[in-house]
Amino acid sequence: YEEYKRKVLPIRLQNRLYVSWRSPTGMDCKLVGPETLCFCTHRYKQHKTDYEVLPKDRPICVPCRVSRCQCQSYHYVPLNGTQPIRCRCKHFADQHSAAPGFSCNSCSKCSGFHSCFTCACGQPTYAHETVMETKQERLAQGKPVGQDVPYAAMGGLTGFSSLAEGYMRLDDSGIGTPPAELAESLVTSMDHPFLKAFEGPSSSAQTISQIAGAVLVG
Repeated sequence: YEEYKRKVLPIRLQNRLYVSWRSPTGMDCKLVGPETLCFCTHRYKQHKTDYEVLPKDRPICVPCRVSRCQCQSYHYVPLNGTQPIRCRCKHFADQHSAAPGFSCNSCSKCSGFHSCFTCACGQPTYAHETVMETKQERLAQGKPVGQDVPYAAMGGLTGFSSLAEGYMRLDDSGIGTPPAELAESLVTSMDHPFLKAFEGPSSSAQTISQIAGAVLVG
């Protein structure tokens, strides 16, 4: 066990791969974690994620380690919330081949998984791509990398916010921090009820309070 720690833990700390499902705009709509499924029906943690030396070829291939699986590299399966989506051939992702191209196993006309389902970012799923990148590559784009951790197959997870979809994530991997003007702006009747609930007393409420106070004093 001590030998395992000396050999494996430094690899995970130094050579971690960050995996995300990215929109054409550059937003990481989904940050992949250990339990996130691949087209081969196996999870990210079942793929090769520990590298003594990081691959120099791009894109980086992360093959599946399950016996007899033909998956040559991890590929994120898009979902509608928690529900699977269908290809234009009407079949789900798990009915497609894990080999390059992701052709359908249930029909001969499908040349590869292609869905027009629109992601919450506003872009169709087929316009997204699964991205594998190093810490240095991610830092160069200004995206968060979190802390160096010795855990296996962490993918793109860097904290609790990583579990949210990109458009909800207020960091550099999502839509980003809202401008100061928005945070300092006054709450109006058009805002969400949650914001209005925490708004200070309205002008009408203050006027009624002042009248009540004058009556009591009088």
